[in-house]
Amino acid sequence: MTEKLQAIGDAIKAGLPKAVTGYEIAYGELNVYANAADIVEVVRFLRDDGACQFWNIIDVTAVDYPQRAQRFDVVYHLLSPKQNARVRVKVATDEVTPVPSIISVFPGADWFERETYDLYGVLFVGHPDMRRILTDYGFEGHPLRKDFPLTGFVEVRWDDSQKRVVNEPVRLNQEFRNFDFLSPWEGTDYQLPGDEKAGPGGGKGAG
Repeated sequence: MTEKLQAIGDAIKAGLPKAVTGYEIAYGELNVYANAADIVEVVRFLRDDGACQFWNIIDVTAVDYPQRAQRFDVVYHLLSPKQNARVRVKVATDEVTPVPSIISVFPGADWFERETYDLYGVLFVGHPDMRRILTDYGFEGHPLRKDFPLTGFVEVRWDDSQKRVVNEPVRLNQEFRNFDFLSPWEGTDYQLPGDEKAGPGGGKGAG
């Protein structure tokens, strides 16, 4: 399998010398790195070239690396039934630079790109219906970004007094607590109520 993936990787690099910056084989899978502006050309080549024949689109998603200037990797997963192989294509972008939509090549990417926009905020230029698909109306932010708060910004709940669903800012009704993650065998630096006998000299008879 490694030899086959190596041959496919070489064919992709040779066929797209400007669009593809490199490739690697990791954990038995082929990873191709491309320029975001050329992604339509790349996936069309992967679909149509005789050495590739990646006809099926499996997924489009993203990964967030907030410490980078181009914080997002947009990741495309394709399958070739003919080659019995998969390829993962990665392109990098930032929060404001859109990535070309690949719907003209793979119409099935429609909802995948909308999901990536909804959850990460990556925009796809040329998409015919670039709007949220999973979050609710009026949702703020993109919940799979690493800097999105775990509690979110708003909560949706049923208000029994108003007899309707209401949206309101998140309220933390319970103060944050300090939890003890030590195992019972490690012991603690403090004494809990009722553990007085566990201290020095505890548990011994009064004599």
